[in-house]
Amino acid sequence: MTRAALPTLGGAMAALSVATDFAMAQSAHFGMRSCALAVRLADIMGWPVQQQRQAYFQALLRYIGCNPESEVIASVVGDEMAMRRDFAGMDTADRHAVGALVVRRLRETYANLPAWRLAGKLVGTLLTAEKTMAGIFSGHCEVGQRLATRIGFDGDTVQAIGQLYERWDGRGQPGRVRGEQVSPAALLVSLSQDVVVHHDAGGVEAAVAMVRQRRGKAFSPAMADAFLGHAASVLCGIDALPEGVLVDVPGGDEPLDEARFDAICEAMADFVDIKTPWTLSHSSGVATLAHGAARSLGLPAQEATLLRRAALLHDLGKVGVSAAVWCKPAGLSPPEREQVRLHAYYTERILSSSPAFAPLAEVASLTHDRLDGSGYFRRPPASGLPVAARILAAADHYHALIEVRPHRPAFTRADAARDLLAEAGAGRLDPRACEAVLDAAGHAAAPKPRGSSLTEREIEVLRTLARGHSMKAIARELGIAPKTVDHHLQRIYSKVGVSTRAGATLYAMEQGFTSALH
Repeated sequence: MTRAALPTLGGAMAALSVATDFAMAQSAHFGMRSCALAVRLADIMGWPVQQQRQAYFQALLRYIGCNPESEVIASVVGDEMAMRRDFAGMDTADRHAVGALVVRRLRETYANLPAWRLAGKLVGTLLTAEKTMAGIFSGHCEVGQRLATRIGFDGDTVQAIGQLYERWDGRGQPGRVRGEQVSPAALLVSLSQDVVVHHDAGGVEAAVAMVRQRRGKAFSPAMADAFLGHAASVLCGIDALPEGVLVDVPGGDEPLDEARFDAICEAMADFVDIKTPWTLSHSSGVATLAHGAARSLGLPAQEATLLRRAALLHDLGKVGVSAAVWCKPAGLSPPEREQVRLHAYYTERILSSSPAFAPLAEVASLTHDRLDGSGYFRRPPASGLPVAARILAAADHYHALIEVRPHRPAFTRADAARDLLAEAGAGRLDPRACEAVLDAAGHAAAPKPRGSSLTEREIEVLRTLARGHSMKAIARELGIAPKTVDHHLQRIYSKVGVSTRAGATLYAMEQGFTSALH
């Protein structure tokens, strides 16, 4: 990929917003349509260009931190995607409405339970719902801010992303700040996204009624009035924004250099991998193997770089499938297997939404296809699988085997190598690609900590925490007392500057502590 083909910041974030649309189970182009509305309202209110720019990127990145608690939500309500879809646009301070939604989701998920057990589920969940939601929202904010910082956004934009659940009346999360203490960009995008949800459901009248009801509560009165005074005009065409069309970035877009493009790809990889404790650092590990194999086979540097980026993003479509499927400890049902197969298609959809990502989409979407026509989702003939796709398929297969999965333990390296070569012998994977991946795996150095001040014991505790273990489970696995675990966690959080399990997990991924290549 040449420098001329590198995307702009706006184009890259547009693709990331499509990924968050899938992750939040929202309608097509939800993030970009919300962005268009926010920019129109900011212009009506006479915001300066820099402030409009913050609103633009806030709309595209608002849910970049949404994935860390996916398994937790799925373990409670069964399908976090359905919960997120139904929760969108809801007044988060309306306890009755939120409680009714939780009850409905629980009744659907546990419909086969005896009445007394269902009642216990309902009572237990409702009693802890407020505390659970506060923890989830805090984790979303912290992870979103860390990822936005890695992408290279300024402090004001990062601060706004950390306030996505705050409200004008101070009844939001996690800081319960109010009024002008809340970032204007965060407030405007909150209004814009709620408007899009209600407009999709009931048209202009529904959106207007919702804003009137929440004026001075969730929404700034001035912002609500700006919308109410121009509702018909600002919503004109908002539901028909064509796929792939980007709203102009206020003040102009900016091109990305190679280093920042790599940083964005790495952040997007962690965005998807943190969805479950079973896939932490999977994409970065596959990228390490694929890049090493490409160099071993003598691919030109430009092609090896393209392959590394495609490997980082090859599983991006996983965000569109419920964590209840990815974390299921038993065999998948036919509908669940079909959902898994769809994630490769979702990956292509996300990456193809930005022209500069299209070359990556061509390789990434072929990860699960095989030479004999099996696999999914394209099923091209063997001649239609380029060398890069063959390497990526082998790297992904090997790396998945050496990782723990909910239905099996990790393979040993020797067993994983035998399985990989068996796939090549059966004609499903390319033999040369498999040999190159094994060569890369044999020489892959464990990622070095980037200046981490943690002790070896603290790293062990952090690594176990990142896998989703409770404090008691960490104590059992490491043979120490729960109080000792708590002491270690307090020191870890203080040393690395995080305040949530989600933030600590992302830090562990950034440092390479969760890599299966250790």
